[in-house]
Amino acid sequence: MEDFEIVEHVPDKEGKGYLIAAIDFKDPKFVRVLATEEPKAYASISVSGTKAYYGGKEIGTVVDRKDASEVKVSTDYDIKYTGGYSLDGKTVYLDEHFPRILKVEGKEISTVESIGLHHELPEKWLSDLGYEYPHAHEIATGIEKKYVESLGVTWKGYCSEVDKNLRKVYRNKLEKSPPSLDLAPYLYCRDREALKEIRESK
Repeated sequence: MEDFEIVEHVPDKEGKGYLIAAIDFKDPKFVRVLATEEPKAYASISVSGTKAYYGGKEIGTVVDRKDASEVKVSTDYDIKYTGGYSLDGKTVYLDEHFPRILKVEGKEISTVESIGLHHELPEKWLSDLGYEYPHAHEIATGIEKKYVESLGVTWKGYCSEVDKNLRKVYRNKLEKSPPSLDLAPYLYCRDREALKEIRESK
């Protein structure tokens, strides 16, 4: 059995029940489940194969599944917002100048894991479901926070180290942007300068 936390449930458009979107926060995985009943009384579900359960009771069928193991992480490009993803969601990007390891409160944190796989990837999964960027970003930040705190460091300490490097990366002029970068975050933020640099550096 795998455990997933529910991030959304909506009525199925064909009237067959409810579509649940849920994420495994520890080892990033995503499922959508067609449930026979509205899951308003619980916050998590368990999955075994194509079946979903709550409290040992079968509640629905998995209709979509995504896994971080199917995604490539590239550190070969300049990424203005430090992290990003390809249009098809098969590649997650981390800026080539951003440290792969951050030292936080005596521990080493992999930013490929924390930013790449526990933030950018879930954000892309949710964006592809139709979430507006701010909502997807907010949920993804919560996933990143849970992952970081599970490693035994504080969110405040981690963010302090991340922010130092974020500012450095944003000040750098882009030289090499990925050709398939999803521009949704830049378009939402109306960051014309960044969009101009991205276009000029492809």
